[in-house]
Amino acid sequence: MLKEILDRMEEEAKKRKAPIFLHNTRLEPYQILIATILSARTRDGQTAKAVERLFSKAKSLEELAEMSVEEIEDLIKSVGFYRIKVRRIKELARILKEKGIPDNFEDLIKLPGVGRKTANIFLSYIGKPAIAVDTHVHRISNRLGIVNTRNPRETEEALKNIFPVDLWQRINYVFVGFGQTVCLPRKPLCDECPVSDYCKKVGVKKEISESEGK
Repeated sequence: MLKEILDRMEEEAKKRKAPIFLHNTRLEPYQILIATILSARTRDGQTAKAVERLFSKAKSLEELAEMSVEEIEDLIKSVGFYRIKVRRIKELARILKEKGIPDNFEDLIKLPGVGRKTANIFLSYIGKPAIAVDTHVHRISNRLGIVNTRNPRETEEALKNIFPVDLWQRINYVFVGFGQTVCLPRKPLCDECPVSDYCKKVGVKKEISESEGK
């Protein structure tokens, strides 16, 4: 059942051209780290534009490391807290240029601007088993009734206990794509949802509707 839910969600999100499928597949691993840092407290559309502007100018890690703070600020100023993020990006680019990119959680979270979510997104991207929980994953997994959790950390641990390891890598990008197009934060498209038969939210709405009709 869990694989079928992911399959349906991914198919629908791709059909609706979810931004995550249009952009992330073209990014290099170091760009994924930076794009995720940029995404914090920023709408998906604004993040995508900033990422495109930044990497159209800085075509390599070396070029990014050589750019001035002012140049980077001008390219990413549409994202939230961009002045803080630009300092982290500059330091991160310098470290990655000198030491390379770590491939384990413990070393990743020591990098500037890299927290739990960013580290797990990166690990998933390079094929390591990890579940990155952002607002989309937390919201949708609770709406579906897969988990009943209060915060992203609880959601991550719960999902690890529910999903088999071979599906972990898919969870973030599928849930994000679905959250960008169907299971929206406000006014989700429940009537168009391909997993509505699994969804606790829809089930509750159906029960209310049936009781009101009696």
